[in-house]
Amino acid sequence: MKRILLLIILPFFMGCAELQQIADSLPEEGGYISNTEVAAGLRQALDFGIEKQVTKLTEEDGFYRNELVRITLPSELQKVDRTLRDLGMDALADEGLKVLNRAAEDAVKEATPIFVNAVKEITFTDARNILTENDTAATFYLENKTTNDLYAKFNPVITTSLDKVGATQVWTNIINRYNQLPMTNNVNPDLADYVTKEALDGVFTMIAVEEKEIRNNFAARTTKLLERVFALQD
Repeated sequence: MKRILLLIILPFFMGCAELQQIADSLPEEGGYISNTEVAAGLRQALDFGIEKQVTKLTEEDGFYRNELVRITLPSELQKVDRTLRDLGMDALADEGLKVLNRAAEDAVKEATPIFVNAVKEITFTDARNILTENDTAATFYLENKTTNDLYAKFNPVITTSLDKVGATQVWTNIINRYNQLPMTNNVNPDLADYVTKEALDGVFTMIAVEEKEIRNNFAARTTKLLERVFALQD
């Protein structure tokens, strides 16, 4: 109301340029922020998640040494792992686990632009509700809207990375040796599918880490847009 009254009264005393300068400096009525701006703030938070957190996954041991996202063995390979260790083949079992994580690290490095583009293209149908939901609501929304498309783009990258870091050869050797053992059932898991899903989960986990930080730590809101938008959920 004060803003409206001032804008009514001031023209009688000031020139247009002076009036515009004062009007621009006045706060919006009720601190109003448009849905477009809220959506932009959510996208920026997700972008920061990629920039600050997902890039950590691309470093050596970025997956393997990170308890939040470390890729463990699928159920059908856990019995392979146990059997190899029971037979004293711990080094081979350790290498099998490590190369799966190496493939994810390599693939995320190659595929980071895929996630950046996904954030740019995401349309928040109800940005304000997402803003005021739980600490990782924007990440969850991104995951639900993009996982199928991201899988299709990411899976070939994972397949290439499995070969690049030697994971395909390592696991071919492991599985062949296991399948030759007496009293075992043959296994032939789809490693590319498994690692793709695990790597995607890891990426979304790390984006969520940054979103939660921005929502709960004022110092993490390092732009005016983040400050304005996330002040609405405080």
